[in-house]
Amino acid sequence: MPLDPVAYQPYEDPDDFIREVTDRIWVQRDISYITDNYEPDSIVHGGLGTVVGRDGVIEGSLMRIAQVPQHVGQAEDVVWEARGDDAFLSSHLVFSSDTHIVGGVPTPIRKRTIANCLYRRGRMVEEWVVRDDLADCLQLGLDPAEVARGLRFRGYEGSMTRPAPADVLAAGDSGPRPDDHRPECEMVLEFIEEVWNARRLHKVTDYMHRDLFLHTIGDRTVLRPDGYQRDLLTQVAPFPDARFEVRDVQTHHAERYAGLRVAVLWVMKGSYRGVPEFGPLTGGQVDLIGVSQFLVQNGRIVREVRVYDQIALRAQINSHESSFADTNIY
Repeated sequence: MPLDPVAYQPYEDPDDFIREVTDRIWVQRDISYITDNYEPDSIVHGGLGTVVGRDGVIEGSLMRIAQVPQHVGQAEDVVWEARGDDAFLSSHLVFSSDTHIVGGVPTPIRKRTIANCLYRRGRMVEEWVVRDDLADCLQLGLDPAEVARGLRFRGYEGSMTRPAPADVLAAGDSGPRPDDHRPECEMVLEFIEEVWNARRLHKVTDYMHRDLFLHTIGDRTVLRPDGYQRDLLTQVAPFPDARFEVRDVQTHHAERYAGLRVAVLWVMKGSYRGVPEFGPLTGGQVDLIGVSQFLVQNGRIVREVRVYDQIALRAQINSHESSFADTNIY
């Protein structure tokens, strides 16, 4: 079923819609446009929890824009997929290279953000947004633990409190999806289950090209299967029982972005009882929201861009407010 232009008017298509609307708000600084762009009861999920209502989006956007008034966010990728005939779900990968003034010295800051946005008839209904705030800390010379202590994890509401979809290729948190690019989607989901969840790290090469790229948090780029394995181990080691739940999937093929991309919204659930990477162990449960965009060529993954907020994760761990005594006796 073709997508009705009412979903993205007055722009050319959903890709053009997302790029232009984002530029209008964040670069041209038309913050009031959020009133026209978001539904009054819109819902936004991020690393620190859920915000319900458009006013929270307006206030939060204003504060972020004020912090870096010269900010320019460049669309690195837009993976969009229809949700019925009048709506679409986009996964907007934004790359920014801003200049902060630190002690009177201009300091360049590189980071990525991914915003998964559900638009219906040109209005934002629900959003899942993840930011690499670790990159800010590292490049500004700030202590991530200290920054996290100044934040509050507010918890999740709405769709994020429900069980993960039983068949995410039929319907994710954003609703029923078209059955597009099923073989590639099934391959990516099998990869997540086998490598991420089952910890069969030796099987990375069954799904990924030898010359793979992983762009991940802290503005880091990881190369080849060995680097990918080590990075995944580092992510899950503090949470040895971690499991990744897939909440949504969307795909899109475009020459502009090198072919077929599969975007996956995931939540890593685990207990902080492993490697004490983030301070004293608490044993508390964490729900880490993240988005990965996979570039698939000739049936294999050649690139992943993975974004999640490690600073918000630290704040969530801090909210447990308890110590946890356990020892690895193996």
